[in-house]
Amino acid sequence: MLKEVKKDAETRMAKAVKVLQEDLQTVRSGRATPTLIERLSVDYYGVPTPLQGLATIVAPEPHLLMVKPFDPSSIKLIEKAILKSDVGLTPNNDGKVIRLNVPPLTEERRHQLIKIVHKRLEEARVAVRNIRRDAVHDLRDMEKESMITEDDLKWGTDDVQELTDKYIDKINEIGKAKEAEIMEI
Repeated sequence: MLKEVKKDAETRMAKAVKVLQEDLQTVRSGRATPTLIERLSVDYYGVPTPLQGLATIVAPEPHLLMVKPFDPSSIKLIEKAILKSDVGLTPNNDGKVIRLNVPPLTEERRHQLIKIVHKRLEEARVAVRNIRRDAVHDLRDMEKESMITEDDLKWGTDDVQELTDKYIDKINEIGKAKEAEIMEI
């Protein structure tokens, strides 16, 4: 039973870290990457659709993204979605493809992006701590119902805390790497 609680907590913590990594890919760094815009929601005939489902997105140069819609009639919808988003890029439409020039980041914008990264890191840490809280609560319930001993509760709690520390460290490492990427000129 202890193993099940620990395994469940570890699975959930790993998911929280994975979500953080995917989320941070959408935070702009100095170079153009398709992940900046691929999850943008485009209102395609009344249905919110991720941009990656409507177009091919490539980065032919370090400061340029090209979006080639599968359906040429959707180019205006895609352009509108990019303009409405908080990506801060202005689309250039030639009728077949949309080009997005990704300008180098200013010092001020870099600091704003780092604040966004810190906020997302803290959200991930809170998620991991909530998972720890749930696991410890489950262990206490098991002890109350005499399914485990008091010693098992102590060991289980220590194991869950170790796991929490491990995932918080991973989150911090991911944050440092993203900060370095943003500050890179």
